[in-house]
Amino acid sequence: MLTALLLIDVINDLDFPEADAMLEQALPMARRPAELKKRAGKNAIPAIYVNDNFGQWRSDFYSVVKHCTDPSSRGAPIAKLLRPQDDDYFVLKPKHSGFYSTTLDVLLKFLDVDTVILTGIAANICVLFTANDAYMRDFALYVPEDCVASNTPEETSYALTPDAQSSQSRYSRFGRDRFDEPCGDRSCEPATAAAKRGILGALDQSLYRF
Repeated sequence: MLTALLLIDVINDLDFPEADAMLEQALPMARRPAELKKRAGKNAIPAIYVNDNFGQWRSDFYSVVKHCTDPSSRGAPIAKLLRPQDDDYFVLKPKHSGFYSTTLDVLLKFLDVDTVILTGIAANICVLFTANDAYMRDFALYVPEDCVASNTPEETSYALTPDAQSSQSRYSRFGRDRFDEPCGDRSCEPATAAAKRGILGALDQSLYRF
């Protein structure tokens, strides 16, 4: 079984109330999942863009990318930084969760994925809803805390606590890891492309400590 990297709503025009606050938090955050995505690719870990369709039911993902990277889009700096590559996967979602009324579950089964790394925005809404649904489907779940953002640091911090999650027992894995921290005392053997189980640590040995 494999790991997949999910990038949630990072291709976004940020056309909503309080979007300036989101941009302030999300733009510096976006550099970390961008680097994480590069490292995932080197370890044959697929990247899946799980993106809102913005209510445009006749749209497609490439149209969304074109719209969101246009200079007139408030979210263009983030969308350009995290622009998808030709070998990436994508799923368009109509609601908050990446699993609700989408093909994400089918795609993850097709890719033989049992572990997901969640990144993106907003940590307290779409990332959290997607994490809950991933948990309900028995996926192992990791969320590097500095690869997600909300309108405020407080909202992000709350989303990463057990109080905001549906199960304290499994979600003890959810969110206390950072992309930019060393492994410390945790096992952190480099993963191999053959194993395809992690980026810097085997999932059955340690939390992600990027």
